[in-house]
Amino acid sequence: MPSTTRRTRRRDTPPPRTGNSETEVLRGFLDHLRTSIAAKVDGAPEPQVRTAAVPSGTNLLGLLNHLTCVERSMFLGEQVDDWQATFQASPQDSVDDVVARYRDAVERANRVLDGCTDLGAPVPRPQLDHPAPSIRWALTHMIEETGRHAGHADILRELIDGSTGR
Repeated sequence: MPSTTRRTRRRDTPPPRTGNSETEVLRGFLDHLRTSIAAKVDGAPEPQVRTAAVPSGTNLLGLLNHLTCVERSMFLGEQVDDWQATFQASPQDSVDDVVARYRDAVERANRVLDGCTDLGAPVPRPQLDHPAPSIRWALTHMIEETGRHAGHADILRELIDGSTGR
């Protein structure tokens, strides 16, 4: 990290500590993680936001682009043919473009979830070439997937400009 980098720490709202149902708890944690990772990318400087900071090629903008694709696949039934390619944002995409697409995917996914009352029921999405998972499985998977990549994003953002926080 360059010596001219100023460290900043955001104070974030934690996930809900109470919930009247399993659905409220799962969705509360997922929404917390979604907000956290979008905040990690929002306002990150070019070109560092798309520059790999680790040998695997992982970059901050690519992580959010990937999670956009996962949200769309899981809750909206969109087909992804090349998951590895989702880890790179298009060179034409700005940070604002990728963040807006992610927030739109989350909003659309939440509209689907708002109509779901039975966690054991399949996600109501257009049929792909395989059966839809249960809503419980999908929420749990998205918590794991988003949490894992939010952790990656924490490290990448700190390397970029010293910003820390969830």
